[in-house]
Amino acid sequence: PEPPEGGWGWVVMLAAMWCNGAVFGIQNSCGVLFVSMLRLFGSSEDKQLVFKTAWVSSLSMGMVFFCSPIVSVFTDLFGCRKVAVIGAAVGLAGLLSSSFVSTIEPLYFTYGILFACGCSFAYQPSLVILGHYFKKRLGLVNGIVTAGSSLFTVSLPFLLRVLLDSVDLFNTLRVLCTLMFVLFLAGFTYKPLVPDTKDKEGGKKGKFKLPPGKKICNFSVFKVLSYRIWAFGIPTALFGYFVPYVHLMNHVKDRFGDSVPEEVLLLCLGITSGVGRLVFGRVADYIPGAKKIYLQVASFFFIGLMSMMIPLCHVFGALIAVCLFMGLFDGCFICIMAPIAFELVGAQDVSQAIGFLLGLMSVPMTVGPPVAGLLRDKLGTYDVAFYLAGVPPLIGGAILCFIPWIHERQKLKERAKPVDGETTEKMLGNESTLVSDTTEKPGKELESGI
Repeated sequence: PEPPEGGWGWVVMLAAMWCNGAVFGIQNSCGVLFVSMLRLFGSSEDKQLVFKTAWVSSLSMGMVFFCSPIVSVFTDLFGCRKVAVIGAAVGLAGLLSSSFVSTIEPLYFTYGILFACGCSFAYQPSLVILGHYFKKRLGLVNGIVTAGSSLFTVSLPFLLRVLLDSVDLFNTLRVLCTLMFVLFLAGFTYKPLVPDTKDKEGGKKGKFKLPPGKKICNFSVFKVLSYRIWAFGIPTALFGYFVPYVHLMNHVKDRFGDSVPEEVLLLCLGITSGVGRLVFGRVADYIPGAKKIYLQVASFFFIGLMSMMIPLCHVFGALIAVCLFMGLFDGCFICIMAPIAFELVGAQDVSQAIGFLLGLMSVPMTVGPPVAGLLRDKLGTYDVAFYLAGVPPLIGGAILCFIPWIHERQKLKERAKPVDGETTEKMLGNESTLVSDTTEKPGKELESGI
C-alpha cells in the first residue's frame, strides 16, 4: 500500500529521531567520558594508558557499524519492532553493567561490545521503518531524524560535564541508562503497516521457514564495480575519521589545561554537522547521478585538512574554527550516503548495500583511535597522531574521484547490450524473410510456368 505520509508516522519519526540522538549522542560525546576514564583508571606507572582506554570508545563505535550487515538480515526476518526493542534492551543492559566495573578491561565487553551491539540493533530499524510511513516526505523526515544526532551531540557534553563534576563516572552512566530505556519504549512504536505474509504462513504451519541464503545476504551488489570501489574507498578514508571525537578533549587538556571549556568544541561539531546535513542533503538533490560522490570527495579533503590543522592551533579560537568546518563536512559526508548507494546499486539492493558498507567502515573506525593513543603514549603529544589522521581521508577522497567516470562507463555498456541484442534479432529476422522470399519465388515461377 501507499505510505500514509503522516498519521502514526509522525510518532514513528519522533521515536526514530530519539534513537538517532541517543545512540550517536552518547557515541560522539565519548571524548568527555574518555577524560573521566583516564582519571579514574589511570596510574602514573601505566605507560600505555591512553592506548588501552581509547579501545573502549573506538570498539564501541566500530561495533555499531560492524553489526549493520547482520542487523539488516534480522530486520528482514523478524521485522523492525522486534529487532529495535530487543536491541535497546541489550544496549541498556550493557550500559548499566558498565557502571559496576572496577577496572578498564571489563568495559571492552560491557561498553565496547554489549552496549554497542544493542545500539546497532536499535538504530538500523529506525531508518527502515521510515520508508513504511513516508515516500514523498522521506527526505524531510530523514533530515529531521538525523538532526536528532546533532541535537544530542550539542547538548549531551554539557550534561555529562555537570554529572561528572557532581557525581562520579559510574552514576553518570546510570543516568545515561534513562536514554536507553526511553529508546526501548520508542521501539514499540514501529508498528508495521502490513503484516508479513511469511509470518502468517509460518503461524499457520506452526514453524518458521528461513528464506534462501541468497535472499538473506545479497552479495551481488559487489559485482557492481563502482559500488565495489566506493565500499572500499570510504573505509580507507575513515582510518583517521573518529580520532578527533575520541582524543580532541584530551588534546585540549594537554595543551590548554583546565582554562578553556573543551565541551564547546563538541558543541561546534554538533551544530555545524546538523547544518551540513540539511544544506548538503538539499544540494545533492540538484546533482545528477553518481556525481553526488564529488560532495563526499570534497568532504574527505576538508576533514583531512582540518585534522592536520588541529596541532597547529595554539589558540582556542582557532580550534573552534577548525571544529566548525569539520562538523559541516562531516554532515555532508553522512547525509548523502543513502542517495549515493541508490545511484550505484538501485532501489532494490540499497538496504544491504548500506549494511555492507557500514560493516566495512567498522574496521578503520575501531583501529584508528587506539593507534593515535599509542602514538600519544610513545611521543607524549598528539601532534603526530592528528597529522597522520588527516592522511587517510585525502587518499580515500582521491580514490572516490574515479567512481562517477567508471559508473557512467558501466551504464553505457549496459545500454549497449540490449541494442546489440535488438540488432542481432533484426538481422536474424531479415535473414528469415530473405529465406522465405527465395522459397516462395520458385514456387511462384512454377505456378506461372504451369
